[in-house]
Amino acid sequence: MATTGASLAADHPMTDPLEGWSLPAWTYSDAEFFEAEKERVFAPSWQVVCHESDLPRPGDWHTLDYIGESVVVVRGADGALRAFTNVCRHRGSRIVDGASGCARKLVCPYHAWVYELDGTLTGVPDSASYPAFDKARHGLSPVQSEVWRGFVFVRLVDDGGPSVARMMAPYEAMVAPYRFEELKALGRVTLRPRAVNWKNIGDNYSDGLHIPVAHPGLTRLFGRSYGVEATDHVDRMWGDLMEAPSRNWSERMYQRLLPPVPHLPAKRQRHWLYFKLWPNVAFDIYPDQVDFMQWLPVSPTTSLIREISYVLDDDRREMRAARYLNWRINREVNAEDTALIARVQAGMASRSFSIGPLSDKEVCLRHFCRRMRALIPAARLEHSPAPGWSKTA
Repeated sequence: MATTGASLAADHPMTDPLEGWSLPAWTYSDAEFFEAEKERVFAPSWQVVCHESDLPRPGDWHTLDYIGESVVVVRGADGALRAFTNVCRHRGSRIVDGASGCARKLVCPYHAWVYELDGTLTGVPDSASYPAFDKARHGLSPVQSEVWRGFVFVRLVDDGGPSVARMMAPYEAMVAPYRFEELKALGRVTLRPRAVNWKNIGDNYSDGLHIPVAHPGLTRLFGRSYGVEATDHVDRMWGDLMEAPSRNWSERMYQRLLPPVPHLPAKRQRHWLYFKLWPNVAFDIYPDQVDFMQWLPVSPTTSLIREISYVLDDDRREMRAARYLNWRINREVNAEDTALIARVQAGMASRSFSIGPLSDKEVCLRHFCRRMRALIPAARLEHSPAPGWSKTA
């Protein structure tokens, strides 16, 4: 960073010389940096598992696997939701398999240890052969959880960071009319592997400058109304549907058929709204539905996008048509974004590229880079340091 940093420092002596510059390319493929991210970024961050409506009965459970951990959220006999690591306290076996299910008790398939829905260990075959063993101290390991407006979040490590409710506090009044608590799943969770670093997916999600260049459909729908902003823990993006009919069939029919939504204020009837919660959880909020998405890190250069749509009960034909058209429109947007992030990941491997300047309008990316450099100071280095740096930095 020597030349760039020095010139910036001379021009702006009170600012960080890296302010206005991207993270270095090596951080999007380096194995040691990836391990540091797992511990410093993802272990303390909130991750969505499901919605309360996905767990309607006692014994219903959902899992989330990420950064080498498996978490299971289960509804107890008392109606409460609890989260645990999906690991038997005997030999470490996974207890439940798959994304969801229902069970009267959680039984380990290895040695048949039995756990109640509240995590209590109640069954140990041949328990007399464990003379000094106290079952009361070996229930399932709890995981911190929070329900925010119906969505169930978990985090592996409590580092004193804010709750989800506090993160979203600046936008509570904006979100309230959408009645998140009453949402129900439309279809099933879709998993989409991508051969890119997780940060490339997030960078693209919060980047407003590429919309008029790479997303002609969104440009036809929004015109110049697309906006972005960043708060401490949340990025917000938004756009208002244009009245001029699009020349694209799906977009034009969506404009025409999207019906009035009685519970939304007038200014939200034709409004698309996006939130990205630090570091990788997104809600795409439309008048007709709410799409949830998160991008989970798998390796330094691979990620898994996890997504599902939620809707309110509405049997109107126009609403069913609008939801279908919404899917068609966003399927094309997703295809465009998939190509874009692949191009960036490939380009970052070039020896000619290290960092790039960020526009004053790229407020979300600036904020993300600032926070990543604070959590992992090695991100301030233009080139990767010698192996072993994470043990001292």
